[in-house]
This record gives sequence, structure tokens and C-alpha cells, in this order.
Amino acid sequence: MTTAFRIFPLRLAGVALAAATIVTAPVPVMAQDNAAEARIRKIESEVRALQRKVFPGADGRFFEPQIAPGTEGSAATNSNIGAPATTAVTDILVRLDALEGQLRTLTARSEEQANALSQMETRLAVLETAADAPMSLPAPVSAAGTTVMIPPVPTPAASSPRVSTPTVSAPAASPPVAAPSASRLAAVQEIAKPQTADAGDDEYSYGFRLWNAGFYPEARQQLTKFVEQYPTHSRISFGRNLLGRAFLDDNLPEDAARWFLRNYQANKNGDRAADSLLYLGASMIAMKDTKRACIALAEFAETYPLIASGRLADEYQANRAKVTCS
Repeated sequence: MTTAFRIFPLRLAGVALAAATIVTAPVPVMAQDNAAEARIRKIESEVRALQRKVFPGADGRFFEPQIAPGTEGSAATNSNIGAPATTAVTDILVRLDALEGQLRTLTARSEEQANALSQMETRLAVLETAADAPMSLPAPVSAAGTTVMIPPVPTPAASSPRVSTPTVSAPAASPPVAAPSASRLAAVQEIAKPQTADAGDDEYSYGFRLWNAGFYPEARQQLTKFVEQYPTHSRISFGRNLLGRAFLDDNLPEDAARWFLRNYQANKNGDRAADSLLYLGASMIAMKDTKRACIALAEFAETYPLIASGRLADEYQANRAKVTCS
């Protein structure tokens, strides 16, 4: 009996030691799992941040993110229904595979965007501005019959946004303008100049009335005065564009192209910037420069798709029908 009582405590001690070993053994493994989980979550958060950079929109024009807030938990729950439990290492590997696939998608999208930007830069280089050559306008005749000298129009500042523009050579010197006839002077004088509280708007409106009546030299003189005296007026985009029209309608496409170009370069969001880009293409068609006409028309359709299919749809389709673009 004495021997039996001695053995029994020894067995109890062995059982206690084995239990302690089982309880404490997973501690390093659990610590490693927690560290790996923290690293995985950090990578996933960085991928989500990268998604927000590459896919900034949510209107269907961009790829749907593969990792999005609120989707991880439901996806994991659905995938685990009826499936055997996986180890922590297996789960980490699956998530790493998903991250690698997402990174490949992001990388491909970034490369596509870089390629698109490169192609746009190439097109802009082909259409480089005519601002390198000073713009000189012919001296129009005033209503009084005297020739008024108009100073050369300054070229756009170097800080102007770079846009698609054809290169237009400097126009040849215009022959002296003959004095207008008495009947023309009388017809011009019949066009009343508005007198309102907005002097700048009055100058533009008078130029519009002259252009609308077909007095293109007089309209150019009046609109040039408006552009020079009121460069910050709310109608400045209208004025520069109409000045180009006054040249184009008078069969002077080179001078017209310079004004259309200048108006588009000055402010692509201006009220008549889209019109100027479209009529820039029309000027190139009149100059029989099909290549640059196609570039200008393509840029118009790409930059202003709503206007190309709306307000200026008829003019755009008419110009497109005049040229064969590749």
C-alpha cells in the first residue's frame, strides 16, 4: 500500500505537466499569426488606397474594385458556408493571391492611362500652335472711310494651356483696302450702336450687328476694339470667336484660324471655346489642310462630346462630311 500511494502523486504531477505544455505551446504560433494578420491588413489597406487613386469614379466608367469596404466580411462568410475550416496560413495565401491579382489590374490600368496621355501629347505636338508667328491683321476701313491701323495681336502667354492646334503660317500682306462707297457708309450708319450701362457689352453687340449684316471689315474693326479694350469682359470668348468668324466668312481662313486658336487656348472652358475649335477645323478645310482639319475635328469631338452631339451637331457633321479622315 505504501508503494501505491507513492506512485499516485507522481502520476498526477505528470498529467499536470503535460496539460501545462499543451496550453502554453500555441502561444508563439498565435503571436506569429497575429503578426501576419496585421501585415496582411496593412497591405489590403494600401491596395484600397491605390484603388481610390486609379479608380476615382463610381459611375461605371471605371473598373469595379476587387477590395472594397464592407465586402470582405460577407465574401468570407459566403465562401465558408459548407466548406471545411482552413488554417491561418491557407487563408493568408488566398488573400495574398487576391492582392496580387488586384495589383496586376491596377498596374494594367495605370499603363493604359499613361499610354493614353502619351498619345494625347503626340497629338498636341502635331497640332502645335501658330503662336510662334505674330498675328497681323489687315487694316480695315472705318465707317468714316478712313483706314485705321490695328496693331498686331499679341501671341498667347507662355503659361497658356497647351492645346491641339494647327500650325498656320503668317498671312501675306493684304493689298490696300479701297475706300467704301457712299451707299456702304450709309448702310453701316443705319446700324445703331447699343447704349446701355455696360459699355463693353455695347461694343461687342455693335460688332455682332455689323457681322450679322455682312459688313465683315467693319465688324472686325469693331470686335478688335472690344477685345483690346475689354480683355476680362464676360463676353471676351464671344468676341474673339466672332472676330474669327468675321475673317472666315470673308474668305480669310488663315487669319480666322489664328483667332479661333487664340480663343481656344485662352480658356478651354470659355463660352465659345468649343465653337472656336470647331471653326478652327473649318478654317483648315478652307485652307485644304485635311490632316490638321481632321485633328481639330477629332479634338473637338473628344473634348466637347455633349456639344458635338447637341448644339453644334449640324455644323460638326457638315465639316466631317467635307474631309476623309483616317
